[in-house]
Amino acid sequence: MSFHAQILTLYPEMFPGPLGVSLAGRALEEGKWSCTPIHIRDYATDKHRTVDDTPAGGGAGMVLRADILAAAVDDAMVRQPTVPILAMTPRGKPITQARIRELASGPGVTVLCGRFEGFDERLFDARPHIEQVSMGDIVLSGGEIGALMLLDACIRLLPGVMGATSSGDEESFEQGLLEYPHYTRPNDWEGRMIPEVLRSGDHAKIAAWRKQRAEEDTRLRRPDLWGRYKDARVQPASDVQQKNKD
Repeated sequence: MSFHAQILTLYPEMFPGPLGVSLAGRALEEGKWSCTPIHIRDYATDKHRTVDDTPAGGGAGMVLRADILAAAVDDAMVRQPTVPILAMTPRGKPITQARIRELASGPGVTVLCGRFEGFDERLFDARPHIEQVSMGDIVLSGGEIGALMLLDACIRLLPGVMGATSSGDEESFEQGLLEYPHYTRPNDWEGRMIPEVLRSGDHAKIAAWRKQRAEEDTRLRRPDLWGRYKDARVQPASDVQQKNKD
């Protein structure tokens, strides 16, 4: 069974978009994954196919209506009742590589793309199974770009998409760290040399250097990741101490 994505969107023409080229595009042609864009306006009930209205309490912009979105979500659940539904919103929980791996290991995902000022909050109150996720501390013009990012992250993990099964094992976030820096020929570029250890042929020293650089770069660039990484390393020891006390 291939991975199938449903995308609830006001712009179905955006899919597969860039996912139709490179690794994802080849995987699409090979049937490793597929996608079905679903137009949210198809669930509107008036002749103008209205999907939004002015914010309660006043303010700029428009808000996507809960009744229209719920109808689209409910229909998507009928089509794929066993897959998670994710709503793209900056108010959501930041997505993680661990969650991406969980999604990629399943049969697919349904993605709800926001627009305008966002969703009527009652949608999430009435449909608590919708998982609100954010692709980072940024605001996009719509959830479609976020959906493309999420799907790309999933597709590259599907069996047979990357050349080697271990290709993604040492990438950023897989081990809780940023990935170590990479170099390639020429050895001397503008007076800057590839680090000597990487030219040594000593695999043990290379592995140690890469781990050291990954830890150092994570500590300097992403102290939030570094803090979680340190906590994860300390936790097993404390667990053992607790068991000994018991």
